[in-house]
Amino acid sequence: MQSSLSMPTERSAKPSAWRSSSLYGYWKHRYLTLLLLPAIIYFIVFHYVPIYGIQIAFKQYRFMDGISGSPWVGLEHFRYLFSLDSFWLVLRNTLILSLLKFAAGFPAPILFAVLLNELRSLLFQQLVQTVTFFPHFISWVIMAGVLIQFLSPSIGPVNHLLKLLGFSPVFFVGDPDWFRWVLVFSDVWKDLGWGAIVYLAAIAGINPELYEVAKVDGAGRLQRMRHITLPGIAPVVTVMLILSVGKLIQDDFDQVFNLLNPAVYQVGDVLSTYTYRSGVEQLKYSFATAVGLFKNVISLLLVLGANWAANRFNRSGLW
Repeated sequence: MQSSLSMPTERSAKPSAWRSSSLYGYWKHRYLTLLLLPAIIYFIVFHYVPIYGIQIAFKQYRFMDGISGSPWVGLEHFRYLFSLDSFWLVLRNTLILSLLKFAAGFPAPILFAVLLNELRSLLFQQLVQTVTFFPHFISWVIMAGVLIQFLSPSIGPVNHLLKLLGFSPVFFVGDPDWFRWVLVFSDVWKDLGWGAIVYLAAIAGINPELYEVAKVDGAGRLQRMRHITLPGIAPVVTVMLILSVGKLIQDDFDQVFNLLNPAVYQVGDVLSTYTYRSGVEQLKYSFATAVGLFKNVISLLLVLGANWAANRFNRSGLW
């Protein structure tokens, strides 16, 4: 009798343990989980599988021998890399350009999202969103052609306006003093609306009653933005800041490659274009992989450092 009573208890405990497990949540929402499958496949194929090829940074890669058959050379490519003056030039250009983009591009979507949220006309708000989102979906091949024509010293409207104001025309894309600023402001212009999506979603999650109470207390628009909107999106800003810090040594290859020309190599040549020329044009695959691995290791250290700082000061890191 005693054993017969204990068996149902053991059987009922199994479903309970299964339902309380995290795997049951995935199974329960399996159709929604399937929506993640394309993203998972993408990261596996294009981000995890290529990790196998990192080893050629420590080998003298020969195409006929393959990755496994190429001889090991240890850190030889890294020693050669750090001995080149050209590497330190492109590293300097990459850091300067990334810092300028960060200083201009990180706060711009935040400010834009906050201001866009304050528009009273819903129709005008949607129009502004559409206009600012559109450039993100234009490839840099097309965008570079538009910029080159738009900033042309002979037929460009910008230089035409400068002539009307009595100034001399400027070859923005070919002038080392202006080229970096062209990259910075074209990058901000292209991704301003797209970058604001995350912050607009965060603003939408703020309790509307907070704004109503602030209005009753006599708070103006600027005060509501300062004391409600900005603190409300602060955790999202912190997460985006951590991700942005990891890109400080990265660069937009498509943008730079399509706008770069020999006249501005001294200020515009960056790590990605340097890697492209070494790996694709000069067929130095091992050397190019060493450059890319160096860049990715620095990015990882920057992300870890930014996450540590976020947890240290306001406990809002990614992990």
